[in-house]
Amino acid sequence: MRKRHTLVAAAMAMSLTATAQQQQEAGYEFRPHAYLQVQGGAQYTLGEAAFGDLISPAVQVAGGYRFLPWLGARLSVGAWQSRGGFNGYTADGPARNITYKYNYVAPAVDVVFSLTDAIGGFNPRRVVGVTAFVGGGVNIGFGNDEAADIDRQGYRMAYLWEGTKARPVGRAGIGVDFRLSDAVSIGIEGNANVTSDKYNSKDAGQPDWYFNALAGIKINLGKTHRKRVPAPVPAQEAPAPAPPVVDEKPEPKAEPAPKPQPEEMRRDVFFRINSAEISEAEAAKVAELADYLKANPDAKVTITGYADAQTGTDAVNDRISALRAKAVAGMLEKRHGIDPARITTDSKGSRVQPFAENDRNRAAISITK
Repeated sequence: MRKRHTLVAAAMAMSLTATAQQQQEAGYEFRPHAYLQVQGGAQYTLGEAAFGDLISPAVQVAGGYRFLPWLGARLSVGAWQSRGGFNGYTADGPARNITYKYNYVAPAVDVVFSLTDAIGGFNPRRVVGVTAFVGGGVNIGFGNDEAADIDRQGYRMAYLWEGTKARPVGRAGIGVDFRLSDAVSIGIEGNANVTSDKYNSKDAGQPDWYFNALAGIKINLGKTHRKRVPAPVPAQEAPAPAPPVVDEKPEPKAEPAPKPQPEEMRRDVFFRINSAEISEAEAAKVAELADYLKANPDAKVTITGYADAQTGTDAVNDRISALRAKAVAGMLEKRHGIDPARITTDSKGSRVQPFAENDRNRAAISITK
């Protein structure tokens, strides 16, 4: 396996060297230049609904400047529409997910890196170019009437906003351009944007995300390169070989005999639907766990939260299962004085179902070791 990796690395090095030599032989010299981009596509806004129900249209217009072959910056303005999802809507029938849309404009400044030019050297005749970017700006939301209608029906939108709201946004993404001429290229772009938890009017306990997939045209303004006389490449001396490494193995140390381990204890704490609150009946199980841990000071406990697969989405179930595990851990620490260092929490959402009966999977399973 190590020999194969060495051959692959050598092949990549030879390829990059050949690309740099072709550039030098062709005599291309990079020239800083400006460019314009116009793109359109679709947006997916992370929320409590099926993937297809949270797709909306998106556009982006940008103006940029390349300072170096591998480095540039751009001012972009993304806009159009985002979507949110509300889980448990029952106004017109059985409980279900309902979606609502709202509009936005998001100006941002991005730092753009040309990965192909950074790795393979500047070559204006290259057909495919790959770029990466990071940046930030402001998301200006408006037209949130549909979320307001849901709130007026009695469904609590914890972070409902009306009118126009501006929030900071961070972003990063990847772009691929296909050269048509020195001035024109077409390309695709994918970017991820993160903003305040209040963007979709709901309290998720974490930032809100939306993702754009865009395609469009890029137009270079002015000359991007010029020919030059190649300079001779000086010969490089081979590096001196590194001294051999002597592998000195330490003498094995005698390990102490393992201590006898107490018998494991398991307690299953069950919850009501869409709840992480421990009832008094289930609190008795937590007290039994605490008594065991106090009687066995070397023992530790792992608490894993679950959610049933027939209710909610993966995003909702991941959150509620984590809260259930934390609720049991919090009761052990605050009510019974168990050291937090002895407690480990985990959550499986609804992807793992430890019980055959659906409702029993609204649980936190605690196992001591």
